[in-house]
Amino acid sequence: MAKKIGFIDYYLDEWHALNYPQFIKDATDGEFEVAYAYAEMDKPGGMTTDQWCEKYGVQRLDSIDEVVEKSDCIIVLSPDNPERHWDLCQKPLSSGKRVYVDKTFALEKSTAEALVKLAEDNNTPFFSTSALRFADELKDVDREGICFINSRGPGNFDTYSIHQIEPIVVLMGSKAKRIMSVGSGKYESMVIEFEDNRSIVMSHYGWTNVDFSMLVNYEDGRTVSIPQMSNTFPNFIKAMCDFFKTGDIKAAHDETVAIMGIIEAGNKALANPNTWIEI
Repeated sequence: MAKKIGFIDYYLDEWHALNYPQFIKDATDGEFEVAYAYAEMDKPGGMTTDQWCEKYGVQRLDSIDEVVEKSDCIIVLSPDNPERHWDLCQKPLSSGKRVYVDKTFALEKSTAEALVKLAEDNNTPFFSTSALRFADELKDVDREGICFINSRGPGNFDTYSIHQIEPIVVLMGSKAKRIMSVGSGKYESMVIEFEDNRSIVMSHYGWTNVDFSMLVNYEDGRTVSIPQMSNTFPNFIKAMCDFFKTGDIKAAHDETVAIMGIIEAGNKALANPNTWIEI
């Protein structure tokens, strides 16, 4: 019998909730299925919770408590409204069941730390990540001796920075010290300084046809080009379902907290360009 996944969302008419059910079905050959869903509200002008549940063959539940009680494992969504994660995560992260929390985990480092503590105090295994952590191209990159990374991608810092910062922290570690905004207008660019005089430049190119990519530079003079990030969602869905199956956490909590700290400081840096902001 398939293991039952419960969705908890702010509203269900969003890209992740519209695609995860089929992704999960394809990745696990029916070993897991999205069986239950709760949404805090209907998306204004969008599909209602009832319409979403009918479309995907999922049972609508009327409370987070019901989702936690009935589900074998839980996905807290709300990817476009991460400010709702504090409230939406309280009961799942107190449940002791395996939980995945969609990106972006929190908007402040202090909130991320408090959610991690809540889970740890209640022996709840969980993780949160950008799907780009699981790009094919990152698997074999040498992580020793990296001194500088040049990263670029689409979108803006507020919404899409997680997709560049996640791979950066995977490669550089979680010891980021400070950040400065050096971009111009809609072309937001950041310099992030890590311990041991390592640094990165991260650039956003708005809603243009730019792939996520990196140049990774080493102390010995090597440069490794990562021209794209491939198979991110198929690899991520498999990793998430493996976590539901085994309990093997796929993103260390200290990395998640560090990433949220970088995002919080980065938003402050955008308001104070050419000024170092401590992380």
